Amino acid sequence: MELLAEYSVDAIPGRRFIEIYDADAYLADAASMDAARQQVVAGNGYHLYLHSLQPDIPARIDIRIWDTPPSVPTDAEGHTGVTVESETGTLVVNQFTYGPAGEMILPRPGVYEGHAWWAGRQAVRDYHDRVLRDLTASGQGTRLPDDWRRSPHTERYVLDLAWIRDSSPLDNEDEDEPAHRPPASPMHSASPGATTPGLIPCLRPPCPPAGTPPPPSAVGPRASWDLRSSGA
Repeated sequence: MELLAEYSVDAIPGRRFIEIYDADAYLADAASMDAARQQVVAGNGYHLYLHSLQPDIPARIDIRIWDTPPSVPTDAEGHTGVTVESETGTLVVNQFTYGPAGEMILPRPGVYEGHAWWAGRQAVRDYHDRVLRDLTASGQGTRLPDDWRRSPHTERYVLDLAWIRDSSPLDNEDEDEPAHRPPASPMHSASPGATTPGLIPCLRPPCPPAGTPPPPSAVGPRASWDLRSSGA
C-alpha cells in the first residue's frame, strides 16, 4: 500500500462535534449528527460528523489518502467504515464554534471509501472534567485556556481513505430523493427559512481559499498538509 496524500489539523469540538465535508456540501444532516452520538463517526456521503466527549480541548484530525487503506491499528479505541464524496476535490474540517479549521486538497475529486478510527476520547474527557472540578473548587477559571493546552492526552480521529470512483452526475439522481448534494449556487442564495426534511441550513462562515492558514482560535489550531506523487 502507498500513502498518496495526508493532511492534519487540530480542531476544537464545539458542541462536541467536528465535521468534515466537501467544500460545496453546505447542508448539515441532523440524522447523521444523531447517529454520530451513538457511533462516534457517521455521515450521509457528503458530510462526516465526529462526536467528541468534551467541547473545549482540540482534537487531532488526520486525513490520509492511500492506494489501498491499511488495517485499523490494534490500539484504536474504535473504528467504522466511511464513505465521503467530494465533487470539488476539497474537504473542509469545520469547528462548530470557531468555523473552518482548515481544508485538504484531495489528489482528485470523486468518491473515497475506507475507515475512520479514533483514540484518546475517554482520556481527554476525564482530564477535561477533572480540570473543571479543580478550577471550580479553586475559583481560578481564568486558567482554563492554558489548562486545555497542557492536556497530557491527545484525542485523535483518523480517516484512512482510497479513491474508488468519479462522482455521479447530478442529472442521474432521482429528483424526488432528498438533496444531500447541494446546488452549485453560493450558500447565501438559499431562500431564508427553506429546508429539506432531515437537513438543517448551515450557518457556518464560508471557507477560506485553499492555502489560507486556519483562523486563530482560543487554543490555536495547527495544520499540516502533504501531497505525495504516486511516482515518488
